[in-house]
Amino acid sequence: MLSHAQIWNALDRLAERNGMSPSGLAKKAGLDATTFNKSKRITNDGRERWPSTESVSKALTATGVTIDSFVTLIEGTKRIVQSVPLLGFAQAGHGGYFDDAGFPAGSKGWDEVGLPSVNDEHAYALKITGDSMKPAYRDGDIIVVSPEAQIRKGDRVVVKTKDGEVMAKELKRRTTKIIELQSLNPNHVDRSFPASDIAWIARIVWASQ
Repeated sequence: MLSHAQIWNALDRLAERNGMSPSGLAKKAGLDATTFNKSKRITNDGRERWPSTESVSKALTATGVTIDSFVTLIEGTKRIVQSVPLLGFAQAGHGGYFDDAGFPAGSKGWDEVGLPSVNDEHAYALKITGDSMKPAYRDGDIIVVSPEAQIRKGDRVVVKTKDGEVMAKELKRRTTKIIELQSLNPNHVDRSFPASDIAWIARIVWASQ
């Protein structure tokens, strides 16, 4: 039988897997920011409050997660672990680590780390160095990147330019001619590139925060 705790824990895992808080997940889904907050899960008179099917559906659509994958989050008390290649973020701009499609290439320089499964055999992890991405990501955080994941406006992404620059940003706008990126750190400027200057772009699907 499905329990109140299971469904809310699954939503918490969904948010964490996408590098967000429950409030961030709600906003990404176009809902009131407090929809998934812990304070909303019990009424003032002590009764359990369940998330609506509409709010769950919007959260799944916003994160690109299928209902089957969400069911595994509901059922699993333990996270499914996937061994993925790990690389320092600063190294990612150097040649030889990725192929033209943005998939990890070869094994030289890559370590391995066990992290929650993301259902992408080409997924890899990058270790953040420095504070240029605070408060979203801090020094030592690990992000999992999925080259095959569908990318939508508002997603956090890793982008590599043809000049070798690698950055983690939020996708603000993407057309056939231009890519606009919003900085995760408010002290850093937003960026805009002709689409022809981008080597590859891949979605961040999990962060160890």
